[in-house]
Amino acid sequence: MKQFYFLLLSMLIITSSNIVSAQEKESEFTIKAQLRPRAEYRHGVISPMGESSKASSFISNRARLSLGFDNGFLALGASAQDVAVWGERAQIENTPRTSGINEAWAKIYKNGFFVQLGRQQLTYDDDRILGTLDWHQAGRFHDVLKAGYENTNNKIHLILAYNQDAQRLNSGKFYAGGQPYKTMQTAWYQFDNKENFTASLLLMNLGFETGIVGQNSVLDEAKTSYMQTIGTNLSYKINDLSLYGTVYYQMGKNWLDKDINAYMFAAKGQYKFTPVFSVALGLDYLSGQKANNEKVTNFNPLYGTHHKFYGAMDYFYASLFGDYGLVDFYGSLIFKPMNKFTIDLTYHNFSSQQPIKVVDVDKKGLGSEIDLTVTYPIRPYIVLQGGYSMMFGTDAFFQIKGGSKDRTQNWAFLSLNVNPTIFKGKF
Repeated sequence: MKQFYFLLLSMLIITSSNIVSAQEKESEFTIKAQLRPRAEYRHGVISPMGESSKASSFISNRARLSLGFDNGFLALGASAQDVAVWGERAQIENTPRTSGINEAWAKIYKNGFFVQLGRQQLTYDDDRILGTLDWHQAGRFHDVLKAGYENTNNKIHLILAYNQDAQRLNSGKFYAGGQPYKTMQTAWYQFDNKENFTASLLLMNLGFETGIVGQNSVLDEAKTSYMQTIGTNLSYKINDLSLYGTVYYQMGKNWLDKDINAYMFAAKGQYKFTPVFSVALGLDYLSGQKANNEKVTNFNPLYGTHHKFYGAMDYFYASLFGDYGLVDFYGSLIFKPMNKFTIDLTYHNFSSQQPIKVVDVDKKGLGSEIDLTVTYPIRPYIVLQGGYSMMFGTDAFFQIKGGSKDRTQNWAFLSLNVNPTIFKGKF
């Protein structure tokens, strides 16, 4: 927690200095906290149950404390978090522990222009390519420089990153650190008419380390391969009908220095029959690896929130399942029988985009998943959520994911998200 106390002290010093100097407008200081315990019963989630597999159950927890400062020209954000499973740590331990820093950034903005630097979450459009991964207790962050301009109808952002694993000295620039990419340059533009239509364009260039680690005091041999992702995201609302569409294409080279030619598209329509009842239908289509093709043809959804799209049991993209691609037809029934109380029942029909050989027979059908999610906000800052899912896999599914077709594959969770603003004041 030493890092967090240092951040808190820094925030207080900045705030005090601002009161004395009064150089900018009235400053705002906020303190937010989050406690999110989640109990899970795992009987095949992520990895299907095998013949001798046994069910697992546990309670995981996220604890965050976030600080914010804004004086109309300078904004600062810092968030310390601790993620653990109940019982994981001893009651009394001498091993020092420090909380992870989920966010630590500074932002300067004026007249629509801004520059934001440091550790931050990136979320764009529907979270398909860049998302916060908030379902995961640890979440996802990037160390980047983000700059741009925003007005009522338009937003344009430029994101730049250069990652390294240590403060190297005379040893090259080979990268073997925690982030999956070595460099990133991303441009994003969105038009929003503030009524019923939004359209965005994303251009992303990622640099991956494909060199050789130096050994026996030999300097690192660093080599970077670059992959480009380009795509658009659209949304349009006509009365009670909401339409969404997205298309992405990937080219360049991957981290194995192989040429890429991959794509994906998605479409979704949702209609609100009454304030209580809505229906949604959609399709996600992600290309897979073509046999005997020298190019990489399976699409990589990169750093999106995959749990949001490809089934709650996280069999696809949130975990490994081969390079066959995915076709997901789904339908949702959404009930709101009470104020703020929501029941979402979703059916997925999965198949691979490329054939899977099962006992010398090519197959594509992977099976069906049913996801039930119930959400109830006790207060705006206290949300209770629970869910239950089942997967009915085919032979092709168990061929690529493992496990036994004779075992039931199901999963349940119950989560309480307490996320209050503890303090908010102006000085």
